Parts: sequence; C-alpha cells; structure tokens
Amino acid sequence: MDLSKKSRQSLLPSFLYSSSATKTRTLGLRRVLSRNPSSPSPLLSNGASSPGSFVIQAPSEPRKIEMYSPMFYAACTAGGIASCGLTHMAVTPLDLVKCNMQIDPSKYKSITSGFGVLLREQGLRGFFRGWVPTLLGYSAQGACKFGFYEFFKKYYSDIAGPEYAAKYKTLIYLAGSASAEVIADVALCPMEAVKVRVQTQPGFARGLSDGFPKFVKSEGYLGLYKGLVPLWGRQIPYLVIAMVYEVLMCKNTLDNDTMMKFASFETIVELIYKYSIPTPKDQCSKSLQLTVSFAGGYIAGVFCAVVSHPADNLVSFLNNAKGATVGDAVKKLGLWGLFTRGLPLRIVMIGTLTGAQWGIYDAFKVFVGLPTTGGVAPAAATPELAQLKATA
Repeated sequence: MDLSKKSRQSLLPSFLYSSSATKTRTLGLRRVLSRNPSSPSPLLSNGASSPGSFVIQAPSEPRKIEMYSPMFYAACTAGGIASCGLTHMAVTPLDLVKCNMQIDPSKYKSITSGFGVLLREQGLRGFFRGWVPTLLGYSAQGACKFGFYEFFKKYYSDIAGPEYAAKYKTLIYLAGSASAEVIADVALCPMEAVKVRVQTQPGFARGLSDGFPKFVKSEGYLGLYKGLVPLWGRQIPYLVIAMVYEVLMCKNTLDNDTMMKFASFETIVELIYKYSIPTPKDQCSKSLQLTVSFAGGYIAGVFCAVVSHPADNLVSFLNNAKGATVGDAVKKLGLWGLFTRGLPLRIVMIGTLTGAQWGIYDAFKVFVGLPTTGGVAPAAATPELAQLKATA
C-alpha cells in the first residue's frame, strides 16, 4: 500500500498531535470503513481515491470545536468554572456542617445535630455563610483543574509518543491530573482560607467583603497560603495509591485491552462501558453518556474522599486558628480523629460533588460540540494499520 507521509500521519490518534498542527492532522482518524467488501472506496486526506485505503477523512463540521485548539482549551476552562463553582456553592450547607464538625466536634456531634445547631443559632441564612468565597474559589480551581488537565494530558502523551502513550495511558492521566491540581489549588487556596475562617469562627465576618481584609490584616497575604500543602495533600494520597495500583495490577502485554487499570475517572468510565453497557460509547445516546459521566465521577469521588480525608481535616484546622501547625492538629485531633472526623458527611458531599462536576462538565462539552470525557479504550491494531506501520 503506497501512502504518502501525510496520509500515514492522519491515521495516528488525534490526541498525540501538537496544538500547532493543522486541522486535518488534528482531527486525525475519525471514521474507519466497514469491513464489508461492498463499501465504497474512501478518499485519502489529500482528496484522492484509493481502493486499498480504509480511512475516510472527516469532513469539516460547522459549529464544532477543533480538538486541542485554543478554543478547545477555552471551552474546557469554561466548563470547569461552571462545574466546580456552581456545585460547590450548591453544597455550601454540607460543607459548613462538615467544617464545624472537624473543628468543634463537642458542639457539632453529628450531621443532624450540626444542622440543628446552625438553624437555632443562625437561621436559614446561616446555611449559606461563606458562599461567595466558595463560588469564586472553586470557580478558579475548576478553570485550572479542567483546562490544565486537558492540556497536560495531551502534552505528556506527545512526550511519551504513540506507543507508550497507549501503553501507559492511566499514568499519563494521573500525571496530567496531578500537574493540573498543583496549579488549581494555588488558585483556590486564598478563597478557601477565608471561607473556612468565616464558616467556623462566629462573628469573624459576614462574608468575603469584610472577611478577606480581616484575614490579611491578621495573618498577612502569606497567611492565605498556609493551607496550600494540605490542599495538595488531598490529591497526593489518591494519586500515589492510583499509581501503586497501576504498577501492581497492570499486565504489560501487547494487547492493551487486557491491562487492569484503576483509580481514575477516565478508567472507571472505560470499565463501565466495557463491562456494564453492551453498546459502544459512540453508539450510546448523549443522555446515557452523561449518566455514565456522573456515575464514574461519583465512584471516583467516594474513593478520593476516603483516602484524602486526613488532609481535608488539616486544611480546616490550619485555616481556623492563627499560628496553628500540623503538629497541633495531630495532637488535638489524634490519628483516629484525623482519619474519621467528618468522614461520612464528606463521602456524601465529595461523591455527589464529583459526580455532578463531571456531569456538568461533559454536558457543557456536548453543548459546544465536543465528545464526553473517557470511555474509549485504545483500539487493537488492524491488519491495515500494522501494514502501514511496517512501511512507515
């Protein structure tokens, strides 16, 4: 089969192209002909017909966003703002009770009693105290988390190359997630510090407008970032455990479909499509795909809530009191309290949050003409592709 270099490049996965590639190369392999011998001969990427070819170059799609273009990353960033900011603001009452259970367990003994205390002391308006820094902080975090995740996922795939990008896909997802999270938590940290202080110290401030200057006057601008390391710690246990699973459970065979992978949203979604839904993802309705996104996010969120809970307790403790240290937190809470205080409520909150975030994020992507996230495993090489590789 005599194909030009440009034709061979069009067969590579589109996520491996650089962002500066042309639209033809970015779209990559979009449709493969049916193996029905009666199928008409497709066009090569240069427009010529070839009986031996099996690739149809995707036509231009109006109102569709080119993958990995600046507009693509802008759309992912906007989707992250909508998914994280709105969902965290919506669960402000749960977050408020959770933070107070972590700081003052003698007063906020359980979920129900916690809501009762808030209702008696502050009324219904008290349930949404701190909603402004929550909305702004998690909108900034969502913008960085989702936008940079898509960027780093492709960036690391480009570095790894086609073969290793497919072989170590889960590790690339984890590395991209970790890199995005480092940046996202820097954006979140100041608003998180003010939020916790407003929510856990009665009389400190009504909200962001008076709470932010009070916090800065008390602890300086650097004090806004004293909870940054624990914020990173929310994700570190999750990522470390995920990488351990990847190393221990991965079967390094030529068939990537036999690799056992765990602990990432995209992998969970892939497993749902593989074992629970008999229909290929591209043949499922958009509503079903969004349901899978929510379910995958919820499962990933529950797992993440459990393994990162000690770090969440540290964030609440450090941001509640001036001059507090990690040693003070461990001494007061104890190891058992560090791992369990407020955990049931946080499982419900983070599971719901993560599921809703991925659902909203993917709904936004569908709205602007992008595919939902995850669920497509690397396809086994066809004989034609194997021949193409041999001649490359």
